[in-house]
Amino acid sequence: MAKSYENAGVNLEAGYEVVRRIKQHVASTKRKGMMGGIGSFGGMFDLGSLGVKDPVLVSGTDGVGTKLKIAFALDKHDTVGIDAVAMCVNDVLAQGAEPLVFLDYVAVGHNEPAKVEAIVSGVAEGCRQAGCALVGGETAEMPGMYENGEYDIAGFTTGVVEKGKLIDASKVSVGDVLVGIASSGVHSNGFSLVRKIVQTSGHAYTDRVEELDGQVLGEVLLTPTRIYVKQVLEVIRQCDVHAVAHITGGGFDENIPRVLKEDQGIRIEEGSWEILPVFRLLEKWGGVPHREMFNIFNMGIGMVLVLPAEQAPRAIEILEGFGEKASVIGEVTSRPGVDIVMK
Repeated sequence: MAKSYENAGVNLEAGYEVVRRIKQHVASTKRKGMMGGIGSFGGMFDLGSLGVKDPVLVSGTDGVGTKLKIAFALDKHDTVGIDAVAMCVNDVLAQGAEPLVFLDYVAVGHNEPAKVEAIVSGVAEGCRQAGCALVGGETAEMPGMYENGEYDIAGFTTGVVEKGKLIDASKVSVGDVLVGIASSGVHSNGFSLVRKIVQTSGHAYTDRVEELDGQVLGEVLLTPTRIYVKQVLEVIRQCDVHAVAHITGGGFDENIPRVLKEDQGIRIEEGSWEILPVFRLLEKWGGVPHREMFNIFNMGIGMVLVLPAEQAPRAIEILEGFGEKASVIGEVTSRPGVDIVMK
């Protein structure tokens, strides 16, 4: 027993218990190519087992942001791990890469094994949805760095794509259409504004809200970020996808132009998809200008695929086969900028 360390606020025994608790969750993410197990100094993956010709590795890292504050308020910690995975794997997916491995980093002020297990169980669930292996991670106990009961979580992923199949937006052409895939909610961006809006509205996260069909406000806001990996990879296999945009911070205005050429723009038709009630509520409570909402939130679209118009019906058919809601929401134009035609 390291009593001196414990007196400084770090409980090594609690750390050992965390490792014991999370082993089953890590094991549940095993996939072809995964090597070793929890406890090694480094996570290992046998890339040769995949038989990928001329492989390119694509990596991404991200966190959950201040959405965690809502998890703290509701004392609900089993979904934020899904968000951490989603924010990373959806990004590498935009290059056409299949996520292979994931590592998480959980930093706490005081190690509570049951809470850490809940967090990591969410990470494992996200990895299962994405088809990637949880090959390692770190739980850091740092007394004095976080308020009582609070923590932070971040993640890192690496995926692979054959060089000849890398999606780099070089094929995007005027006349291509945008197929939007529905989001599950706010996902993991814009929560500094979300929290400010809720605070000034006089509502609590535990309130049931009529505009949300009587659901608990905080639970709606904590809805995990949608993971699109398996369904989008299938579209890429069957269709000529020119570009993929993950709609995160900055909404439509910042994310879709990232996959266009300098002389291209987009025209989006509002009303071609469902804007979820939570966005209507935030707009109303916060007094946010309607057009500005598209520059902050995903507005009900979590991922956009750019492809030739004649291929859109097949792409939508595939996505619907996976239970997704998808529709043509706009097109690529020769006029730079983001033009949203308001309903």
